[in-house]
Amino acid sequence: MPDPRFYDALGPLTMAELAKAVGAVLTDPTAGERTVDGVAVLGSADPRTVTFLAHRRHLLELQDARAGACFIDAQYADQAPPGCVALVTRAPQAAYARAAQLLHRARSAEPGATIAADVILEDGVVLAAGVVLGPGVRVGRGTTIGAGAVIGAGVTIGRDCQIAARAVIGFCLMGDRVRIHSGAVIGDPGFGAAAGAEGLIDIPQLGRVIIQDGVSVGANSCIDRGAFEDTVIGENTKIDNLVQIAHNVRIGRNCAMAAHTGISGSVVIGDGVQFGGRAGVADHVLIGDGARIAAASGVMKDVPAGETWGGSPARPLRRWMRESAWVSRMAIRRSEGAGE
Repeated sequence: MPDPRFYDALGPLTMAELAKAVGAVLTDPTAGERTVDGVAVLGSADPRTVTFLAHRRHLLELQDARAGACFIDAQYADQAPPGCVALVTRAPQAAYARAAQLLHRARSAEPGATIAADVILEDGVVLAAGVVLGPGVRVGRGTTIGAGAVIGAGVTIGRDCQIAARAVIGFCLMGDRVRIHSGAVIGDPGFGAAAGAEGLIDIPQLGRVIIQDGVSVGANSCIDRGAFEDTVIGENTKIDNLVQIAHNVRIGRNCAMAAHTGISGSVVIGDGVQFGGRAGVADHVLIGDGARIAAASGVMKDVPAGETWGGSPARPLRRWMRESAWVSRMAIRRSEGAGE
């Protein structure tokens, strides 16, 4: 279930109401009055939530799920475990997105308030001009927040942090000694849409951003909150300016990312990984501890621990250098041959 510090609950809804709202078919009419309070992915669902099955590769996970209901394609409806009501639809993920919109809403700031009434500031907190602190914000001792920074509802900031001017932070739990530079945006929704009967539907992003102790985030960098789970930045990781980190990414400790690095959704990065400038990583890739990614590389598959990869698509460094040298030699030979 989404964290109540950041999201208001709008439920419950009965199964019959839910099926009608999203255009699904309730396979067990006797379950029409049963209710759900929220949405959850398969791995975290409970009897008060509705989940979805997007692909048959998750059928085993569905068997272990404790969900009260599941949006599911007709061909898999009989695979729903006991106690889980099947809501049949041709677009399970789009139905889930619509249900999330009906059952959850992001908390918003109090109208007209610059600093909400229930904000908690420990000793030594310094607020510059124009700072906005939403409902339920907590700021630790010795932290400074620069001019025009906006801290959204429910955000917790640790001790001795430095939040620079015009940073925007929401849906975030932050440790101690964190530095967020000017213009960084943390906790905005990531990019996600599902195809439904009426076209593309935005998938509500119901996770958080967890920033551990000692992290630095450069100017104008963006870290998206999780779609289903949390986006996590590990202890003492250093992020340069203009870096993009998508939803559900998990970054280990002591990593370094040079400017213009882009990390796609649900990537898992181990400890001590280094990225050169303008490196890019495709979604759902695993990068092992201590790996290094050369500048301007495009990582399309898993990188083993301790290896250095380069190129686009990225491959082990020596292979990339041999191939680049071979291409250069062939180009020279053809050029010389054409000139004879």
